[in-house]
Amino acid sequence: MTSVPDTPAVRSAIENCADSDLARSFFARLVDAHPGLSAEIAEHDLMRDGLVAVACASRSLSRAIISDQSLHEVLREGRNDIALSRDLSKYQYSWSHASSNGGDASPNEDPYRCLRLWKRREILRIAIRDLLGMAGLVEVGHELAALAQTCLSAALDLAAPDTPMAVIGMGKLGGSELNYASDVDVIFVHDGNGVEAERSARKLLQIMAAPTADGIVFRTDANLRPEGRSGPLSRTLDSYASYYESWAQTWELQALIKSRLVAGDPDLAARFTTLINPHVWPGTLDPDAVREIRAMKARSEEMVRKRGTEDRELKRGRGGIRDIEFAVQLLQLVHGRHDPEIRSPNTLEALDQLAIHGYASASDAAELHESYVFLRTVEHRLQLEDEAQTHTLPSDPTSVTRLARVLGYRDRGGASAAELFDAEHRRHKMFVRSIHEKLFFAPLLDAFAGSGPLSPDAVEERLAAFGFADVAHTRAALEELTHGLTRKNRLMGQLFPLLLEWLSESPDPDLGLLQLRTLAEGPTRSSALTVAFRDKPGAAERTCKLLGSSRVAGLALRRHPDVVAQLGDDEFLTEERSRGELMADAMETLAWRPGPAARREGLRRFKRRELLRISARDVLGFATVEEIGRELSTLAESCMEAALQSLSPSLPFAIIGMGRLGGQELSYASDIDVMFVYEGDGADDFDSAEQTGAALVREIGEITSEGRIWSIDCNLRPEGKAGPLARALEGFRTYYERWADTWELQTLLKARVVAGDEALGERFMALVEPFVFRDDFPDESVRAIRRMKARIESERIPPGEDSQFHLKLGRGTLSDVEFAVQLLQLINGAAHPEVRTTSTIEGLARLSGSGVLDGNDATALLDAYRFCERARNYRYLLTGLPGDSLPGGVDALHLGRMLGYAHGPHTSLRDDYKKLTRRSRAVVERIFYGRD
Repeated sequence: MTSVPDTPAVRSAIENCADSDLARSFFARLVDAHPGLSAEIAEHDLMRDGLVAVACASRSLSRAIISDQSLHEVLREGRNDIALSRDLSKYQYSWSHASSNGGDASPNEDPYRCLRLWKRREILRIAIRDLLGMAGLVEVGHELAALAQTCLSAALDLAAPDTPMAVIGMGKLGGSELNYASDVDVIFVHDGNGVEAERSARKLLQIMAAPTADGIVFRTDANLRPEGRSGPLSRTLDSYASYYESWAQTWELQALIKSRLVAGDPDLAARFTTLINPHVWPGTLDPDAVREIRAMKARSEEMVRKRGTEDRELKRGRGGIRDIEFAVQLLQLVHGRHDPEIRSPNTLEALDQLAIHGYASASDAAELHESYVFLRTVEHRLQLEDEAQTHTLPSDPTSVTRLARVLGYRDRGGASAAELFDAEHRRHKMFVRSIHEKLFFAPLLDAFAGSGPLSPDAVEERLAAFGFADVAHTRAALEELTHGLTRKNRLMGQLFPLLLEWLSESPDPDLGLLQLRTLAEGPTRSSALTVAFRDKPGAAERTCKLLGSSRVAGLALRRHPDVVAQLGDDEFLTEERSRGELMADAMETLAWRPGPAARREGLRRFKRRELLRISARDVLGFATVEEIGRELSTLAESCMEAALQSLSPSLPFAIIGMGRLGGQELSYASDIDVMFVYEGDGADDFDSAEQTGAALVREIGEITSEGRIWSIDCNLRPEGKAGPLARALEGFRTYYERWADTWELQTLLKARVVAGDEALGERFMALVEPFVFRDDFPDESVRAIRRMKARIESERIPPGEDSQFHLKLGRGTLSDVEFAVQLLQLINGAAHPEVRTTSTIEGLARLSGSGVLDGNDATALLDAYRFCERARNYRYLLTGLPGDSLPGGVDALHLGRMLGYAHGPHTSLRDDYKKLTRRSRAVVERIFYGRD
């Protein structure tokens, strides 16, 4: 058995390497398999050092060196560092020379196998240069890309020597920044016969990526082509033009930033580039395209977070490689349309171009360059280990230590190599994560201060790209805020780029900025805001989203600025408050306030603060549509109960909620429908009850300097406006027995005791039940309900509202679902008492559960109801104005964003309205109108 050379140089190289045991074991196996190498290792420094480096860094290459004697020629080249270099322009020659001589095999060697073996030799050569520090990251990326490019050219020659075709490199290949284990991303373009081109492209992929005993050439991926795996492998120029004009998604156009010819017909590739340029660099950039890209990035981060690998993920995690690539490409998309000098497909070249042309500061670009080199170098070392496509740091301490040592870290100053590596990794991640404020928004503030590199046109371009459409007002607000806040508090000045970032992600960034400006008016307010933002950054981010989503919430925050700090508290937003909690707060609000006027104002402040909390839960995604309706209803009940108790009625008095209040499904703009019932008889009791009812209407509905609590509606009472405000129990019985119309009995489906004397309220509910649920619901009553519904459809939509997109009274919308549920309850409620409920959504569930309503029909109605209710609520929060139609123009854009439509919201929102309401209406036609 041949022994490892025992020379001082060999011993020193092994003892000082990243893993001496591993290196020693490798040398023993190598010289045992190839005894002749022993003397060469002892004699030649570069050969020895290269083998030590490969032994510690790459199991796969170590095994290959032992098993494949042809790789030893690369080691012998390592006797001379100049011979290890490869002029990129000579790659084609190198392959041609290897293939013409059959590599190290016979002249009849399979050319596909020859290509695989040659590629592996070149990978080993690049790895040795890399590990010995003879080539930096940029050079290694270029060489790997050139190697892949040559392999693609060879494969194209083998697969389709006569087919007019161009292979377009994408991704890291297109950017000449390939990893050791990268997929090689390509798309194909051809002239002429499509069947022949498809066959040629498929054969090329097989040559490149088919697994064999010798491995593969490169994993080659054509899934960035139009329609992905579903589309043809190769297309003509006309086909590409049609797709990119009509169907391409934003990310597909973004990917074309990195496209370039890597093999085949250069003229065809040049025409392809001319074709795609207007799509990649359009004259006007849609802000929603930028939003879509950012949303896609956020989703990728969320996936990493859910897997629990965020701290170890080099590529997709916070502060990772994608953060840098994403930021660079986003700036290219924003400014590259008018500046061709910043369009490089290579990330580091593009970053330098952005700095040279003033779109990023030189210092920020330099730091980002350093972080990118660090992260990609770590990625290279991870992938070299087994030539596997990984971007995740190992979790076990032994592997982390070996990786750190392969990267050159050694124990020093009381810290281990792994600890030193971890500290530097965290430092780079922290800087990279500040990428948005550094590259997008900090230059804006410098420009407003007169010291930044951005021109006025560039400022306007960047603001517009990130959703700030009203540039003049935005500029004024920014100038005022940055001047006032940075003068008073340096911290707020540092936070402000982040605030701009968060505002730009809100549905209406202009609204958010203007409301932030109002919220921070005055030294006291700005100081309090600064403290809240400093102590709770989560509160700052949520405040920005809320301000950019809702005029209603913005006005309320100005009246209750202390809520800003609470927005950072998940418990404040997560919990649905009970009626008891709200009642206790409402009564406490009234307890210390003397006199009716003070009580009314106090109750209004209480309601507005709670409404702010509920709307924040809604907008920030902490509550469902059902929870919002229930909580608004509970708030209304609590206000009425507190107001009634403050009046101290002299006789038993109860409030019956009707309509949406009774169903616990209030919307933000809802009136509250009520009826008053009292216990007593005689003129004195009647007068007392009327006075209590009138006083209650004033307490709840009167407008003061603090606004009104709710608009209160008592018109569902017997005789409507012509009847008394309050009725005794027997008065209700007499009316419902003798004079009530069908629609009045139908409204009692929603009746529920909401405040006052609970025992009296329950007696009222027992009294009306037989009038609502009858064993045989009359056919004439069914027809009456249908006639009334048809009349509502034809007469009730107010002038000026869009009947085609009406959320309440349109076909298949809220009113349709409510009437359908109520008719089924009236017909079936006696035989199936389980379907009795005041809630529309709960009613659908119960009707389906009892078999009265088909499950698919219930789902169609529920989907339409939730969609319309949420859109209606958000429309009110956004504008602060009543209205039940989907808005048009800019408001449609902003409402679409609130509802989660990141791209093309106006169209998509209306398309979904049509789809959901058509399905719902089809069900209503069958189960309500009885039409097939």
